Amino acid sequence: MPLIATLTLNPAMDLSVSTARVTDTQKLRCSAPRHDPGGGGINVARVVKTLGGKAVAVYPAGGPFGDLLRRSLDELGLVHRPVPIAGDTRESFTVDELQSGLQYRFVLPGPVLSAQELERCLQTLAALRPAPEYVVLSGSFPPGTDLAFFDDLRALTLRLGARLVVDLSGEPLCHAARHGGVYLMKPSLEELSTLMGGALTSEAEQQEALRSLIARGCAEIVVLSLGAEGALYAYGERLERLRSPQVPVVSAVGAGDSMLGAIVQALADGRSVDAAVRQGIAAGAATVMRPGTELCHREDVQRLLEALERA
Repeated sequence: MPLIATLTLNPAMDLSVSTARVTDTQKLRCSAPRHDPGGGGINVARVVKTLGGKAVAVYPAGGPFGDLLRRSLDELGLVHRPVPIAGDTRESFTVDELQSGLQYRFVLPGPVLSAQELERCLQTLAALRPAPEYVVLSGSFPPGTDLAFFDDLRALTLRLGARLVVDLSGEPLCHAARHGGVYLMKPSLEELSTLMGGALTSEAEQQEALRSLIARGCAEIVVLSLGAEGALYAYGERLERLRSPQVPVVSAVGAGDSMLGAIVQALADGRSVDAAVRQGIAAGAATVMRPGTELCHREDVQRLLEALERA
């Protein structure tokens, strides 16, 4: 079974609670908190494992939340390789407002990583045995991280003979697109608009943006995540649109990560790009059905995937 390694440079312990109403000044009485290990690559690895794939999560960890992150991943049975750092791993938190059904998500910046700590992340990836066939870089860069880190990671994946998958935003995404060497890229509509330098308000504009990224060699496969609207994806000369199944929306946390994890797991399993994206859409929809920071369940993914295949 091919190994999928994920790298999460800015992981977090995700805390989720609910309260009747979010108001200023007053004390807000909350439900008992739920803690889940989070950060893009960690979520991707969790979903790969849930769907039967082989994953290992590499991430920097420090301080009390770093310790909690390690213990949480142990409890989930996920193979992981923490890289000790001097700073403190961040906490992020989500509040569900019961009266309105609205969700408030608070994302903290995370610690600064030294050049030596970043290098140890690469060394940990390089030391994995067996060597990974896919390396997924997903999530935000820590404050102050030099964009040249991406170039070092890309060079490492080439030496390993691995396929590089990225789910980034802002300048790291633009840098990755400019320099290429990416197997699969999964931007959101907002991220793709930033990448292309302006709003993409029509599907025709979105299609042209994906064709442009493929033609420029930015990535071999580009999957545009459209949330409840499904996905638009391109590879080679092919460009397709898939709709998402209609499901009750409880929480959007981790839906994009679940989509990516399911796509990479399917590709590693030898399935076609079309089948992989279909599974990704099913996993994203299965995640929004779950409360707080909980991710998809395998039986929900399978049920929604079967519905998509029948449609």
